[in-house]
Amino acid sequence: MADSSQGELEKLAPLPTSEKVKSPAPALEYPTMALLFTGRARSALSIFSIFALLSVVLFGAIATASPGGKLHKFQKLADADRQSYLIGVGKADITGPVVEIGFAGYANLDQTGSGLRQRLYSRAFIIADKNNPSDRFVYLVLDTQSGDTAMRNGLLDGLKALGSDYAVYGQNNIALTGTHSHSGPGAWFNYLLPQITSLGWSQQSYQAIVNGAVLSVQRAHESLQEGYLDVGTTDIPDGAINRSLWAYLNNPEEERAQYDAETDITMTLLRFQRASDGKNIGVLSWFPVHGTSLLGNNTHAAGDNKGVAAWLFESAMKNDATAADGFVAGFSQANVGDTTPNVLGAWCDDGSGQQCSLENSTCADGKSQSCHGRGPEFQALDLGAKSCYEMGRRQFAGAQTIYDNLKSSTTSVSGSTVKAFHFFQDMRYFNFTLPDGTKAQTCPAALGFSFAAGTSDWPGAFDFVQGDSGAPNNPFWSLVGGLLKAPGPQQVACQQPKPVLLDVGEISTPYAWTPNIVDIQVLRVGQLVIIVSPSEATTMAGRRWKAAVAKEAATFLDEDPVVVLGGPANSYSHYCATPEEYDIQRYEGASTLFGRNELNAYINLTVSNLHYLQPGSTGTPSQGVLPPDNRKNMISFITDVVQDNAPLGKSFGNVLVQPNLTYNIGDVVNVTFVGANPRNNLRQEQTFAAIEQQGSGGTWTQVRDDSDWFLVYTWRRTNFILGQSEVDITWETYGNAQPGTYRVKYYGDSKALFGGVSSFVGTSNSFTLK
Repeated sequence: MADSSQGELEKLAPLPTSEKVKSPAPALEYPTMALLFTGRARSALSIFSIFALLSVVLFGAIATASPGGKLHKFQKLADADRQSYLIGVGKADITGPVVEIGFAGYANLDQTGSGLRQRLYSRAFIIADKNNPSDRFVYLVLDTQSGDTAMRNGLLDGLKALGSDYAVYGQNNIALTGTHSHSGPGAWFNYLLPQITSLGWSQQSYQAIVNGAVLSVQRAHESLQEGYLDVGTTDIPDGAINRSLWAYLNNPEEERAQYDAETDITMTLLRFQRASDGKNIGVLSWFPVHGTSLLGNNTHAAGDNKGVAAWLFESAMKNDATAADGFVAGFSQANVGDTTPNVLGAWCDDGSGQQCSLENSTCADGKSQSCHGRGPEFQALDLGAKSCYEMGRRQFAGAQTIYDNLKSSTTSVSGSTVKAFHFFQDMRYFNFTLPDGTKAQTCPAALGFSFAAGTSDWPGAFDFVQGDSGAPNNPFWSLVGGLLKAPGPQQVACQQPKPVLLDVGEISTPYAWTPNIVDIQVLRVGQLVIIVSPSEATTMAGRRWKAAVAKEAATFLDEDPVVVLGGPANSYSHYCATPEEYDIQRYEGASTLFGRNELNAYINLTVSNLHYLQPGSTGTPSQGVLPPDNRKNMISFITDVVQDNAPLGKSFGNVLVQPNLTYNIGDVVNVTFVGANPRNNLRQEQTFAAIEQQGSGGTWTQVRDDSDWFLVYTWRRTNFILGQSEVDITWETYGNAQPGTYRVKYYGDSKALFGGVSSFVGTSNSFTLK
């Protein structure tokens, strides 16, 4: 990977405060959004056409906070008094097929990969009790839409195959989280519903993630050594806004008054420092903001704003004397459900110049299609790329602030206890008791009408709107949903006041459409407690969940608990809204699968099992009934690569468009090559594109690869029958370039019709950047 020079890092430094884009004040009533399908908007026409066809064919921020939301003061300890642990970090490439595979997140059939803006990674963090190393956990942060059941099973299988040294890792102590990027290859989910817009399952896409996740854990395991953990916080007030403010305002006023903002603005960061020389080997942070800076029509794979933040931090640490080689920066998601990085609010792109309605994110025509959220650089008209960079930079700046403060004042995690528990819970008609003695029940998974409306991050289609009451306003869609599986009276009553559009939890043909059996998991090291959520908890849902856990944990911890929430993890289970938000039935409420009591059930299940985290605890809960493993049942309509051919008189890697002789910094360099399908070789731990710089002796050194945000790889077919294609490699030099003489390299692999795959390299003419 290319190193960044100090001069380049200065270009990546935080903007002056006066240049930052601030979040709109609540009084502006900026509209909000709702996501679609596996978490974002899709084309309703395409989706429901497929639904109809299938029916015929087949059938804090993180709370380092107490209930009041005030930050705890962390205990300051001298080095001699710091608690030591076994710590390890690891990072590996999980970039899958970046072309001809539908992306996961927006669930938009038109969002099929055409290239790569930034490689995707798995980052693994292991913490173990030094005196009892079997007490440990591994927390993974993947540049994916979420964690997933199939993915988690693959990781468990892969670690088992590594041998007895890895037998210490299992269901109980592995947390698999996604950054919630909406711009990565899909087709890897365990359940059918999110597979629909990717045309099914891709073994290649799935295996790329699993292989990288296993390798990241292996590297973290091999790096285990004695070290220290330190925690800090900072506020990032312009890091997100609430896209569903109307639903958030339905929470009790006295509860909302306890907090300073409509989203959690606090980032919490955990530093990993090895004891041998005091070098820092990594950081793991939590902050809630959706991975929707890149828009639903972006077709270049990337880790979105959290991928940018991780890249910036890791680049900065290459030139920081306090950091060890191979420093790993994980930017984990938190209570993300109703947050958006489109911090200028949602506006109607219909020429009216008006903001979308607060209540249902519609415009003057009463529909949502013209309602779009605006990132800080929305005027760039670049599919969200510059806004994405800026929102990632804000998280990087916040994390760097914490990191720099920890250099001068240690705020240690203390107490030797490292514990974890995990089990599966079937949410179909799960009965439990609320704290006030009231009986409550959850439901089989179902999605409401507002699920199909999307959000202003990327709206849905037709006449769906957030807050839609369903039939009779949408009788056609009621019919479509009914063709699949009409909910029975018990399900209808259980899901109230949600009008059920898709009774997905009661459809199992050809295999389960969504999870009903979900992961319940909590991790603990010292006073740090990590809730691992399978659902996208909204801001207030996360606050309540963390407060309840903090209250219970305080009964057995020596220090004030520091509680964070990470997810979406393990088995992606859509959303978790508060009961009051559920009643409004915007996107988040409609996508809360298990009914109005889902959040209360999650709180009940976690709090009632926190005793497993106590210092003297030696047991773990029974895993319960395992969720279905659908990996051998998958359906796919994704075709393989048949062949690649170069045009007559050309060879693979030949340059079709050479660069200019000279560019000024700030220009865009574009080179076009005779290409081949990148699905032939994913080049994990390698690169498709590179920039080489000429040294004083005439030698060429690689200084950029395709992990660099500003080096973009684009592939396109030019002749489908003959298998001909071209590749553009674009270097946006305004980002981090320095003067010099350069050339562009392209690394490809072609497939013969009756033969194997062959590698090739293309090299452009040199050019000068000044």
